[in-house]
Amino acid sequence: MDTSEINQMYGLFQVFLDSSIRFGIKLLTAVVILIAGLWLAKKIAHSLQKIMVSRNVEPSLLSFLTSLVSIVLKILVVIIVLTTVGVEMTSIIAVLGAASLAIGMALSGTLQNFAGGVVILLFKPFKVGDFIETEKGYSGTVQDIFIFTTRMKTVDNKIIYLPNGSLANGVITNYDQEGTRRVDCSYSISYGDDMTTARKVILDLLSKDTRVFQDPEPVVFLQTLADSSVKITVRFWVGTSELSAVQCDLNELVYNEFKKHGLQFPFPQMSVHLEK
Repeated sequence: MDTSEINQMYGLFQVFLDSSIRFGIKLLTAVVILIAGLWLAKKIAHSLQKIMVSRNVEPSLLSFLTSLVSIVLKILVVIIVLTTVGVEMTSIIAVLGAASLAIGMALSGTLQNFAGGVVILLFKPFKVGDFIETEKGYSGTVQDIFIFTTRMKTVDNKIIYLPNGSLANGVITNYDQEGTRRVDCSYSISYGDDMTTARKVILDLLSKDTRVFQDPEPVVFLQTLADSSVKITVRFWVGTSELSAVQCDLNELVYNEFKKHGLQFPFPQMSVHLEK
């Protein structure tokens, strides 16, 4: 091997070594940027959340914006890391365009959930803290509204994640949107019992309960003459948060007071006539 070939191989090795060193520096810088960028993105999202909390931003909007900002910042960090390594911005844009089309077709349901989250925040069919029931039969208190899902806690302390797309397009019953609710209770007395006495007992119980609104006044009326009982319907208004407690308390009081006034709760019965 002559001197010229040795010099040529040495020159190639030197070029390879220089390129490796430069790429290694870029790669090390990219790793540092990735770690620092993700940490900074987390800090910014946390700081934004604290600012919104201090300014009494609605909790549902707070969780949505916090998660959205966090995702956008992480995407920016990844783009900066790629450009630091040496990937051309035009190449990144082209790849992102093709990826967006492919992802958009593959994740149409996810994009629908994102749009559903925006719709929920704009039109506010419910907010964090509301007790809702969906058309699928799920019910509970809304804990958080994220970009793609809504977190709900059931009355038996289960956590359910519901897709925002189905929530935005489905039927939702919001039990807490109004401050007052009408309660309908049904009781039965035996045939022959005094309806006037039953009405007076129930109205007296409702008048003594400070949680029951007296305007509009509670009403008690005979609903149906059933096969083996007289059906009584009671209607009154309470604050939404008091509904369940008032209804349970009234049921117990009616059960005890009816006995004291000679009013009987009938059992299903059938008359049988025998002929010889």
